[in-house]
Amino acid sequence: MGSVRTWWADHRPTTRRLVQLYAALLYNANLKGFVEGRIFTGASKALCVPGFNCYSCPAAVGACPLGALQNALNASGHTAPWYVLGIITLYGLMLGRAICGWLCPLGLIQELLHRIPTPKIGKSRVTRALTYVKYALLVVFVVAVPVWYGLSHGMALPAFCKYICPAGTLEGGVGLLSNPRNATSFYQLKLLFTRKFVVMLAVGLACVFCYRAFCRFLCPLGAIYGLFNRFALTGVKVDMGRCDGCGACVRHCPMDVRHVGDRECISCGRCVGKCHRQAIALKCGGATLMGPEAPSDRQKKTARILWAVAVIALAALLIGLNAGYKSEAPIVEPVATTAPAIEEPAEIAEGADIGQRLPDFTTDLIGGGEFHLADQRGKVVMVNLWATYCPPCVEELPYFNDLAAAHPDDLAVLAIHHATGARKADKYLEDKGWDNLRFAKDGKDKGLFDLVNGSEAVPQTIVLDPGGVVIYNAQAPVTYEHLEALYREAKK
Repeated sequence: MGSVRTWWADHRPTTRRLVQLYAALLYNANLKGFVEGRIFTGASKALCVPGFNCYSCPAAVGACPLGALQNALNASGHTAPWYVLGIITLYGLMLGRAICGWLCPLGLIQELLHRIPTPKIGKSRVTRALTYVKYALLVVFVVAVPVWYGLSHGMALPAFCKYICPAGTLEGGVGLLSNPRNATSFYQLKLLFTRKFVVMLAVGLACVFCYRAFCRFLCPLGAIYGLFNRFALTGVKVDMGRCDGCGACVRHCPMDVRHVGDRECISCGRCVGKCHRQAIALKCGGATLMGPEAPSDRQKKTARILWAVAVIALAALLIGLNAGYKSEAPIVEPVATTAPAIEEPAEIAEGADIGQRLPDFTTDLIGGGEFHLADQRGKVVMVNLWATYCPPCVEELPYFNDLAAAHPDDLAVLAIHHATGARKADKYLEDKGWDNLRFAKDGKDKGLFDLVNGSEAVPQTIVLDPGGVVIYNAQAPVTYEHLEALYREAKK
């Protein structure tokens, strides 16, 4: 028993570690997203969390402020990104880089990687010089490229997320594709994903040898918050009346600080215990969160109450988001198949699975008019889910157009754009000449993707026979020959 207590005394998590874990759970409270293999799209996704956490993580319940900033800047020629700039400024003024030290899930991952026993690289003039790289990435990939691309092409290009972000690769890419339900999406893993995967591995390896390598050298969000450190309400403060300038705080700090509280300080509080003059404290306004001043009994009681409320709040959020979840079917690798030739039963269940009849729906079309599924009875219907930012989607649309031109009397093709970037689909389609297709856009108030069991993994094709029964539903690119074969199968 004594050995257990000794081990626990040596290994129990610090308050900061508990807060980091709590924040990671709070940002990723939709745990059923890992089971479903789908991205959460609830109302909370419109809100930015303070730390670095990928929007595309299956469990994420909020948006990453860095990704939101890039998307807002993409649209800067049409709307001002006031909301995103305002929320980042608010976080910066309240917390500064204390967000990096206490509330960032990616920071937690980096610290855990650094605990792997290996020789470590200490800080030096070289590492201090490398801290400026993140400011270059901020200017080029977060600001300049998105603004230029948005103004010149009218389309979104969140350059840092697309080309560099290791959190997006790990939480979004690996998090989604590790689910067998998304096995048919592996066709999207082309050169771009391979490059990003290599970047992720390189960053992870660097964090093993170098403390918080991404945070120190590459993170544009940390660069932004670092600009607020001097003014932030929360941060590490020095009582200059007690300080004798010994420099122990800087020597023991694993970050590349030149002095306590500068732009590289993440307010982790490690320096508090290293100061022999008890001149350093972590403060929020006038309240001491960590430091030489012993908290009063009242402060201790208040802290316990706040922790209890926080735990209850997290539990309520987890239960609320995950309650009532039932797996629809055993998780197996989805395979694109066609329905067997069997005698149609008198009663056919409604749904989007093979053998079910797709429920009737009506939607407005790009360019005017409406599409009524009920009006297409007697025809083969193909529903294609696509997006302008998806190269395989754009590549296969001409195949649908050619097939519709070859069978004008008994084939109807409806191409539905994903809700993301849908408002720019009209301009994109202006000069494409795909006159044999009908185009629509999904949205939160429409639910067209949900109706056909669609997801963010596009393209996806659904084929209905003349009776409206689904004979094919798969997330995978198609060729003209494949579409022709599906058309013939549906006509049987």
